[in-house]
Amino acid sequence: MKPHYLTPLFSPRNVAVIGASDTPGSLGQAVFANLLAGNFQGKLFPVNLNRRMVGGKMAFSSVRLIAEPVDLAVVVTALRTLPAVMRDCGKKGVKAVLLGKDFSDSDELERDILTEAMAIARYHGIRVLGPNVLGLMRPVAGFNASNYTGTVRPGNLALVSQSSALCAAMLDWADTKAIGFSSVVSVGEALDVDFGEILDFLVADRSTQGILLHIHHIHNARRFMSALRAAARSKPVVVIKSGRFEDHVTGLTHTSSLVESGDVFDTALARAGVLRVATIAQLFTAVKVLAANYRVIGKRLAIVTNGIGPGVLAADSAYANGVELATLSDETMALLNDSLPRNWSHGNPVDIIGDASPMRFRTAAKVCLDDPGVDGVLVIFTPQAGTDHLTTAQLMVGLQRETGKPLLLSWLGDAKVSSSRELFTKAKCVHFRAPEYGIEVFRNLASYHHNQQLLLQTPGPLEGMRAEPNVARARAVIAEALASGRTILPEYASKAVLAAFNIPVNPTELATDADQAVQLAERFGYPVVLKVDSPDIIYKSDVGGVELNISNENTLRQAFAAILQRAREKRPLARLNGVTVQPMQKRRTAREVMVGVAQDAIFGPVITFGTGGIAVEVIDDLTISLPPLNDYLVESMIGKTRVGQTLGAFKNLPPIKREALKDVLLRVSEMVCELPELRELDINPLMVDEEGVLALDARMIVGEVRGSSRRRYSHMAIMPYPMHMLHCATLKDGTRVTIRPVRPEDAEMQQDFVRNLSEESRYNRYMSSIKQLSQSVLVRFTQLDYDREMALAMTRANDDGAEEMLAVARFMTDPDFEACEFALEVADRWQGKGIGPVLMEALFEAAREQGLSTMRGEVLAANKGMLKLMHRLGFKVEPHPEDRSLTLVSKELQPGAESVVTAG
Repeated sequence: MKPHYLTPLFSPRNVAVIGASDTPGSLGQAVFANLLAGNFQGKLFPVNLNRRMVGGKMAFSSVRLIAEPVDLAVVVTALRTLPAVMRDCGKKGVKAVLLGKDFSDSDELERDILTEAMAIARYHGIRVLGPNVLGLMRPVAGFNASNYTGTVRPGNLALVSQSSALCAAMLDWADTKAIGFSSVVSVGEALDVDFGEILDFLVADRSTQGILLHIHHIHNARRFMSALRAAARSKPVVVIKSGRFEDHVTGLTHTSSLVESGDVFDTALARAGVLRVATIAQLFTAVKVLAANYRVIGKRLAIVTNGIGPGVLAADSAYANGVELATLSDETMALLNDSLPRNWSHGNPVDIIGDASPMRFRTAAKVCLDDPGVDGVLVIFTPQAGTDHLTTAQLMVGLQRETGKPLLLSWLGDAKVSSSRELFTKAKCVHFRAPEYGIEVFRNLASYHHNQQLLLQTPGPLEGMRAEPNVARARAVIAEALASGRTILPEYASKAVLAAFNIPVNPTELATDADQAVQLAERFGYPVVLKVDSPDIIYKSDVGGVELNISNENTLRQAFAAILQRAREKRPLARLNGVTVQPMQKRRTAREVMVGVAQDAIFGPVITFGTGGIAVEVIDDLTISLPPLNDYLVESMIGKTRVGQTLGAFKNLPPIKREALKDVLLRVSEMVCELPELRELDINPLMVDEEGVLALDARMIVGEVRGSSRRRYSHMAIMPYPMHMLHCATLKDGTRVTIRPVRPEDAEMQQDFVRNLSEESRYNRYMSSIKQLSQSVLVRFTQLDYDREMALAMTRANDDGAEEMLAVARFMTDPDFEACEFALEVADRWQGKGIGPVLMEALFEAAREQGLSTMRGEVLAANKGMLKLMHRLGFKVEPHPEDRSLTLVSKELQPGAESVVTAG
């Protein structure tokens, strides 16, 4: 894999500072002085029109006059100079520019100048960071291109912040806590280089073990989510968000009015497998805990203390933070009864009495940690007569090494326990001055575990064995509306789209006069419901536009006229198409829920679920998720709502048919994936009971799809599982096989595949005599981001009916997303069955779909079937000038661009 294209920015060899100065107090002096003082191993070149020397180094009047190549130019000159400076950098061949000034308050003329400068940068292929006022630091490399005046220690955390002021505050706070950094990046306005690209670089950066993000806004949701998910698979990522109450969700439906952008952002972060915190202190504490490999699998906490008062206060804090106090098992209770004084609390919190010895502390904590119903233990020590804080602390340090569960320590007091705190710090044990902080950290650990589970979910748009939807029919309904200039679909058209995706709907038809309404009512059967139909009236009940339980013709005719009259009085300018007629549904045990879709300006479509009915905006009971969904995500959504607690056996009501409700949410997820024209949707109410589900009312808003959104699934923040790539084939010996993209649940099958390879095959593939894949490599191979990589498995059903992997082909894109490296593995006993050409053809089709221009990889040059495949796909076979392998040149992957496949 070639170096990341941002390497000139983050790891430059030669740096020019345009505007470097000796003037005290100037930005040019501050930045150049920091570079000189930072022990930077590369070469520094000051650029100054008026000085021959700056900081003891020869200065140049233009970057073009520097004889040596320049990787990075740090620009701290006035805004008016930027276009000329950018032209000089382009002609010099500078690859990256750091704009070290803040131009956020510029007027319209100055913004035009900045726009011109950015256009010049794009023309010359220059990547630009900023503009911002702080800069860029790589403390592990002694590189400090910033005006920050404090101390920044080297370490293994990367800090990326959109606010220079907040970044400086975090650096100052971190210095007092002896926290060091691998990188500090002040993103600023992010006119070019954004969070997604920076995260891509940090994922591959070996100096970075954890990532801290401060985010105010993002520009490219797909790139951001893709990079964030990639980072979260290998390193803990903790995010602090500002501007939570800025609203990026606007629309006409109930769903849009109920969804807030802050909630969408939280949902996106959770789905990416990262942790969101609220304060700077939580930010650093959380990442230290995660980096120390503290992990939990639930939120059940046991509290061990020698003071019932602090224990009860900690229990109150746990309740307030949504942390569950663990119920101790009978075996645990018996062991504690045998080990503790008779007057211990006999419950959780475990009060082991004020004079507790170090061994009593250790015994109680160990017994609780061994309880399978306990996910973590908080130990609270209070200095009392007969206690020994330091020996107790030493025993806790040893106990932490024996368990994989988090052991959180809080030694109350100050001077009396200071030596214990020093011991915890040296031993890198997480400890807190107050138990409440420990509770917050445990809650964050539980949230992180939950989010990591969400990260594993890669559902497809059309997942499972459900009946195929009639996507063409749904698209035809939407296209007809858009062609006639309508964006708000009437109820009957909205239900037609739902029905096309196999969502049960109450049949609804439009009547333009009372006679037609009577005919429809007789066909449906009384009683019926009448509703006004108008593209200008979203909520029909607001204008008295609904009449229920109409049981005969006379009542229907009166209701028909009354509805239209009330609508004209309330909305005189509204266009009235007529009145819809539908059967009146009465189900005694039914509950009403709402399923919807809203559109976030950043993250695109979001799916909602909650309480339905006419009081939906009053009853705040809604949960959201980013599509695509699967069973795990749907269950999580339902479980978070209050109405979700009523869907089982509730009072005198039988449990609903839960699978039918889940199916509706999955079908709506399918709609969102396959219909980029869908902007908003309300299914309210959706009636659910023991018989199934029925959409009583629906409203859909659609819009044209333009530009890049026409590419498949580009309207979504998360790429769904590419189900369309699944197909069956027959090998030349008659074996029926399936070719499909790899999924996270294939981890064990992938591991078995590698274990069953011969030692020679494993060595040739991995250049190592491994017996099996490490956990990190296994995660990397099976938890894929299909937007930037692909792995296709060829499988068959073995004699036991289980799925067996015969071969796997994969490619991973370069950071520039223009080229990729591919590899092919075939199980030893399946060699010579014609697998290579079949699987590689599928892989090349996947690369073609992603628009890649170059592929580099290894195939056997002696494999005649593979060479025939290359010729058939249009590859030209040529000798490689350096390594005597084959170079395969094609114009197939991307029209007008050559692609190269190296076959060794």
